[in-house]
Amino acid sequence: MRTVPGWKRAIAIATLSASAALLVNVGPAHADTPGAVIAVTARPDGWRGMPQGTSGAVLDYWMTGSRGTAQPASGAVFVPAGTPPPGGWPIIAYDHGTSGLGPGCGGQSTPRSPREDAFIQRLVGQGFAVVAPDYLGLGNFDTGAHPYLEQRTEATATIDLLRAARATYPELSRTWGVIGFSQGGQAALGTAHLQAAYAPELDFRGTVAVDPESDVEKVLPLAGPAIPQVDGTDGVLAFYVSILAGLREARPDVDVDSYLTPLGKSVLDEASSECIGDIFARVKGMGIGELMAKPLSDNRIRSALNDYLTVPTSGYDAPILLLINVTDTVVPSPLHGALVAQLAANGVGFETITGTGQHCELNPAMYAGIDQFLARIQATPTQA
Repeated sequence: MRTVPGWKRAIAIATLSASAALLVNVGPAHADTPGAVIAVTARPDGWRGMPQGTSGAVLDYWMTGSRGTAQPASGAVFVPAGTPPPGGWPIIAYDHGTSGLGPGCGGQSTPRSPREDAFIQRLVGQGFAVVAPDYLGLGNFDTGAHPYLEQRTEATATIDLLRAARATYPELSRTWGVIGFSQGGQAALGTAHLQAAYAPELDFRGTVAVDPESDVEKVLPLAGPAIPQVDGTDGVLAFYVSILAGLREARPDVDVDSYLTPLGKSVLDEASSECIGDIFARVKGMGIGELMAKPLSDNRIRSALNDYLTVPTSGYDAPILLLINVTDTVVPSPLHGALVAQLAANGVGFETITGTGQHCELNPAMYAGIDQFLARIQATPTQA
């Protein structure tokens, strides 16, 4: 494990001290089975603006990491007030968008954007328990740089948190679905694809993915030292650095550093413990060519990127709702179009609702589509 910068350590200590009185359950430290609970820290009534009476908590739990071994992670759980319906409260897993690479950046066990809180509040108000993972490396534990956009650990973080929540709250149903935005949209699709093999004991009903990342692995091999700095591409470079830093953490066998200049290695070293705003600031005014000693075009790293990033386009066993802004510039619309085309070509059952808003902006038709989709998930939840 790496050393956490001093200011982050101070924040973590203060947060843990403030919440120590609310610690209601601690699991045995040796029970490092994915889905097992490490600790449950209850949150006060109304936490994150939730409806009064909602049970809120931060869960520390074990999840399957990049190398297949158990790693500690954290996330939030919200349980509606009142008497659960027959079969228990159905569950929605909420997968968040890009937030960075370091501890405390996940935002589910710590404060996040009002818009995100409002969306989770809406789900709870509709009668769903919500689980919201920080993802590996972004929450209460410094397990190394978050493996940004690694399909499998996004999925295991989500499913193992759901298991931990059900172990903590017996009033939760086996019935569940997943919703994600941006990186979370990619995570939601990865979760939907993995769940049948990874968690067959659960009753999965479907996926909502809003402007999901996809097909980046087809573009990254073009990157190399010949690419000049281009004004207005700081955001793209921040995402690029995050992907390489995450791949370096998850796949040491690939030797990502051998593709980097000394400056590139230094930037990845710093970014590996930072949140996304600091990563944006670090790369401002830089170009991809300054960071690369050689292109990402050889078979070794291309194969690794495919394994690490690729959104599955077949093999789903439950419905998918894609909400796509055709004017999206963060995940450019041609990438959305490619994903839709691949899913259709492979006969996947999905529906698409389009909009002309900014990245992850929802219009009335999209909200209506979500509500209809949730009603199908909510019907006749099943107990353990």
